[in-house]
Amino acid sequence: MALIVQKYGGSSVADAESIKRVAKRIVDTRRAGHDVVVAVSAMGDTTDELLDLANEVAPIPAPRELDMLLSSGERISMALLAMAIHSMGFEARSFTGSQAGMITDSQHGAARIVDVTPVRLREALDEGAIVIVAGFQGFNRDTRDITTLGRGGSDTTAVALAAALKADVCEIYSDVDGIFTSDPRVIPKAQKLDHISSEEMLELAANGAKVLYIRAVEYARRHGVLIHARSTFSSAEGTYVLGEGMKNPRESEGEAMEEPIVAGVATDFGQAKITVAGVPDVPGKAAEIFKIVAKSGANVDMIVQNVSATGRTDISFTVPKADAAAALKSLAAEQTEVGFQNLVHDDQIGKLSVVGAGMRTHSGVSAVLFEALSAGGINIEMISTSEIRISVVLRDADLAEAARTVHTAYGLDGDVEATVHAGTGR
Repeated sequence: MALIVQKYGGSSVADAESIKRVAKRIVDTRRAGHDVVVAVSAMGDTTDELLDLANEVAPIPAPRELDMLLSSGERISMALLAMAIHSMGFEARSFTGSQAGMITDSQHGAARIVDVTPVRLREALDEGAIVIVAGFQGFNRDTRDITTLGRGGSDTTAVALAAALKADVCEIYSDVDGIFTSDPRVIPKAQKLDHISSEEMLELAANGAKVLYIRAVEYARRHGVLIHARSTFSSAEGTYVLGEGMKNPRESEGEAMEEPIVAGVATDFGQAKITVAGVPDVPGKAAEIFKIVAKSGANVDMIVQNVSATGRTDISFTVPKADAAAALKSLAAEQTEVGFQNLVHDDQIGKLSVVGAGMRTHSGVSAVLFEALSAGGINIEMISTSEIRISVVLRDADLAEAARTVHTAYGLDGDVEATVHAGTGR
């Protein structure tokens, strides 16, 4: 008998029929002799609909009340799923994040988990029940308020529960069959990976891949949780995300597979570029600029500084599109103090990233990327690298074609088109 934590996203529980399908899968896992804990998201687009409703009644919704509102979506899902399981003859108990012992800091809308005390969950499991937990939410002990974890919070909930309960595996279900070499909606011949390292998955998630959220992958790596990314709509095995020292469950005893040079190609349409033009080329100016940007709450990704020819230089950097307005406003307010000449905002960009642990030991990986883009007539505006990643910024109109070109150049194309069971990846 194993303890299995399963997570089902919004597209997996979008309506009554979907909920019954998920309930049957959970019951089948229980019938196989396993203990089951389930983290569930809100149905379909419920969270977005609640956000829209909040914005209709208040231009800037109060963060505490917004969390109270948004957390209701998962409570609906958990109760309905428990009812469906009961109707199949199995006991199920649903728990909110606070009842499940999901303790967070006090940051509404983007809370971080500080502790998990799953006492009631363990009691329910010991009594033979299937446990259903509302994802995406927690509880702050100091304020005694409900909090939410931000986008992808149900993934993080599932991994945190798996860590606290010492589960054998955390299965993350979505509407694709696993983790692919690229988004199958962009590249239909992307191939499903048998396994991927948590290090590679972190890079892919940070650079646009949405099948797993970065906070969940970080938590799993830190706490030694084995993730299995699978499809709600198929019984096929998916992709295992392996932390340091973990063995691929599919490998035979003593067998070790050599890592591929490139694991995947990620695309990100959600970036904007800001150029601070005419910055005095003296020590300390870059520090001033990025302190201002940090105070605005914007998360900087790539940075490029031009060579100075006139005593002034340009500094360009990318941020999420949603952060750009705040960064621009903060910089404009300090223009005289910093001494730059003007600001340029460009939200028509896209980021392409090539990720693979094999880059450490193989030469020529970057040459393949740049040759492929050159052959396709695609211009590069910015470049950033890590040990296992190369990222480039391009025009957003070129991004999809660039991804297909590069995916082919690295020999990642499969023989058949990938199956996407729904339409969102979640």
